[in-house]
Amino acid sequence: MHENKFLNIYHDLSGKIRKKTIATGDLLPSENELGERYQASRETVRKALALLSRNGYIQKIQGKGSVVLDVSRFDFPVSGLTSFQELASHTEEEWKTTVHQLVLMKPDKELLHIMAIDAGEYLWKVIRSRAVDGETVILDKDYLLMSEVPMLTQDICEHSIYNYLENDLNMKIGFAKKQITVETATEEDRNYLTMSEVSSVVVVRSLVYLDNTELFQFTESRHRADKFRFVDFARREHL
Repeated sequence: MHENKFLNIYHDLSGKIRKKTIATGDLLPSENELGERYQASRETVRKALALLSRNGYIQKIQGKGSVVLDVSRFDFPVSGLTSFQELASHTEEEWKTTVHQLVLMKPDKELLHIMAIDAGEYLWKVIRSRAVDGETVILDKDYLLMSEVPMLTQDICEHSIYNYLENDLNMKIGFAKKQITVETATEEDRNYLTMSEVSSVVVVRSLVYLDNTELFQFTESRHRADKFRFVDFARREHL
């Protein structure tokens, strides 16, 4: 059996929950029934259900089963470390990424302070916008250490930088430290984003590290405040 079989089950069930094929409040079939449906072992089914539970799709209730939760408001997760393309793939909208700038640069004083790197380092600077339904609603500004990422191309940036890093360069992305603020839109925001009367943007700044704790990226993602809800699913751990 393929070692990632549980992920196939997870993606199938989570997709049906998001699309309301399985309604909020419904009970999922039993572990035995799911095992028969997916031709998988009970252990594999349990791993898929555990992931659904951890990501807020279901609540396991003893003596009752797995109850489907309301995920209609889960628009943009605060926690986790997920690429834009991975997030966009879970929506029904068709997103378009435009690369406005891809250059090598020396860090300025602000980046030296934020990233705590040597002044002799070179950074890839990538500016991209994300559009949906004819409106540009996200401006992403990424800075990646050339010492960790020797090469980037426009084609890579138009698709998924993280996919390239993990699958082509075999880098292991570990964790990120995030800061989220609401700020007045800048002239740069208005140049790149479809702002109209909107005057605020939600800014997510992230320092991203490899699993060996080495910093390799600083990213500033600026979102039109009227287009996104930033949410998390918190589960209390019973010790």
